[in-house]
Amino acid sequence: MATPRVWLITGASSGFGLEMTRLVLERGDIAVATLRKPEVLSDLVAQYPKDKLLVLKVDVSKHGDIINAFAKTREVFGRLDVVFNNAGYAVMGEVEGTPDDVARAMFEVNFWGAAHVSQEAVKFFREVNKPGVGGRLIQISSGTGVTGWPSTGFYSATKHALEGLSETLYKELDPAWNIKLTIVVLGAFKTNVIKTGMVVLPPHPAYSNPALQSVIMRSAILASVHTDNDPRWAVPGDTKKAVKVLYRLSELTDPPLRLPLGKDSVTICRDKIASFTADVDQYEPWSEGITRSS
Repeated sequence: MATPRVWLITGASSGFGLEMTRLVLERGDIAVATLRKPEVLSDLVAQYPKDKLLVLKVDVSKHGDIINAFAKTREVFGRLDVVFNNAGYAVMGEVEGTPDDVARAMFEVNFWGAAHVSQEAVKFFREVNKPGVGGRLIQISSGTGVTGWPSTGFYSATKHALEGLSETLYKELDPAWNIKLTIVVLGAFKTNVIKTGMVVLPPHPAYSNPALQSVIMRSAILASVHTDNDPRWAVPGDTKKAVKVLYRLSELTDPPLRLPLGKDSVTICRDKIASFTADVDQYEPWSEGITRSS
């Protein structure tokens, strides 16, 4: 029988974090579930013994909480195999209509929280695990990390920043450490994120034209809460099915740097590639004759 793997999962209270925690436990692995309100997982705590589930109170915007979570994982289990870097939330608002304090607070969670988790994960995989064992770091991003999404500009910016940092980290890792990193580019999945995990700001008065993309996207996102009643706004992704794919990803010996997950995510990525390629090809001649030797 294979040795159960130890997972550290951030944002385990709902959505992908909760579903991954449940799946990890169902598969016989060990879950270190971190979240701001541990009482949310009381049903799982009652169901699984302490040698299978460790629930820790962690606010990823507090660096000390992250450090303590990794230290506690080492103390209890002595190793760590997979970090599922998932914690985050969204802010709906036009770029011009989002106050600095609201945007900065989101960056503290979505970017700095994820960055600090990444740093601690790499350090643990390299210095605590046996040499060559390494570990898996799964970064949860979204289609908004590939292309800007009207009405969620600063949320998109947090995901763009995380993608840039993760790609750089991926290139910096020594292959001898055997640390595998994958950025998961999620499409739209049915979770409670819009109901409970999104700060909705009032529309900026200058952006009232119903033909604007920001207005259309705001309406679509908010309407998706009621998809059961209005199929026009149906969210295609099934979170429970998706985490099974991500579990399989964690088992790959040579995982990809990026995994678009969801047909809509695949479309977003391909459209971005096509648009970027078209611009590069069209304006490539503009770079002629501007070198110092020309």
